[in-house]
Amino acid sequence: MRVIDRALTTRDFKRPTARRVRAIRERLELVYGIPGTGPHGHPIAELILTVLSQSTNDRNRDVAYTRLRDRLPHWADVREAPVDEIEEAIRPGGISKVKSARIKDILVAITETSGHGLSLDWLAQLTVPEAQEYLGCLPGVGRKTAACVLLFALGMRDVPVDTHVSRVGTRLGLFRPGAGFTEMHDEMLALTPPGAELELHLNLLRHGRRTCHARKPECGDCALARMCPSAGQFA
Repeated sequence: MRVIDRALTTRDFKRPTARRVRAIRERLELVYGIPGTGPHGHPIAELILTVLSQSTNDRNRDVAYTRLRDRLPHWADVREAPVDEIEEAIRPGGISKVKSARIKDILVAITETSGHGLSLDWLAQLTVPEAQEYLGCLPGVGRKTAACVLLFALGMRDVPVDTHVSRVGTRLGLFRPGAGFTEMHDEMLALTPPGAELELHLNLLRHGRRTCHARKPECGDCALARMCPSAGQFA
């Protein structure tokens, strides 16, 4: 099957109005509800969990994280452990050789640069741009990972854009066609009403997983079909 994604090729992109964003949010709420969870307050845990989530599914990520914490209960233990020991603990999460080295490098870097030891709790005292800048200087930490830490752990105003959110958002016309991930993060933050960051991120992600698939979106069963410029444009 050949996929034709017209939202990715259109040249007449216009930034969505607040009214359009509200309509999309309300329709997603009808299908998926409003997430009831708040920030959990553990930024290093969120950072390491996000590293482990790369190129794997949620189940394998969680197994790898649990094994790591069972074997090395404190983050200082992980920082001081040989890379081989970290690698063995997180093996179920995939590409463990790369992730183990990255995790150790991140924990060492936090200790050396934070001014607060092995802690990221102090990020809550910064502005979002300041916190983004610091996290982006850690080894292998990009904009999405930083956004996960700020939103899920600290409740700060940021919105992660993963592959599902980028795909659904592009098809819905929320992002400029061909936009890079940095631009999409900026746009997502700009178009999301304050207080709706977690809700909109999670509901777009859920929609990408359940309906708006990469190769064969279920446009016929999509609650957003009537407001989506890409609906029915797949062959």
